Amino acid sequence: MQFVLDQLGSPLRVTPPEPLSVEAFWQVSAENPNLRLERESNGDLIVMTPTSRDTSFRNSEINFELALWARQDGRGYAFESNAGYLLPDGSILSPDASWISSNRWKPNSGEGYTTILAPDFVIELRSKSDRLPPLQQKMQTWITNGVQLAWLIDPERKTVEIYRPNQPHPDIQEGHTAVYGESPVGGFILELSRIWQ
Repeated sequence: MQFVLDQLGSPLRVTPPEPLSVEAFWQVSAENPNLRLERESNGDLIVMTPTSRDTSFRNSEINFELALWARQDGRGYAFESNAGYLLPDGSILSPDASWISSNRWKPNSGEGYTTILAPDFVIELRSKSDRLPPLQQKMQTWITNGVQLAWLIDPERKTVEIYRPNQPHPDIQEGHTAVYGESPVGGFILELSRIWQ
């Protein structure tokens, strides 16, 4: 399969000659296990580049805190950045961290790659190479497809943009030392001091 590169940079957008079906996306992903890929609703591929050590450290901190809270809370399951979600609009996205209520998903449920499921909660972390407008658009895509709460954490600006359904603009917290979960992840607190390092 041959592709056309739309732009160089991070992330890299690849436009196939014909829109890539969901099945073809999973096939391309399986044939290229070293690539982290996403699929936009129009069938374009997004190729994510490896992260810097700073970003990897921050991602680890976020995932550790969310997984620890999820285990202690017991109402759902935390996922790291390799989880791919097939969303109602046909896009397949992978957030940096996510959480799903145990009412909606259980381990070993047999749900495969073709099951449409949006997480209840997502966190995206901006790296130095990420342009802000595409990330903000991705946050809106999450919300449009059924995510109940989404955080965009930007260490460079020391901000957290909080996205919710039926809210035209995100709430922006600047310079806070923690961000507090709300429904569906009420009780989750993400300390930001190590993220802002």
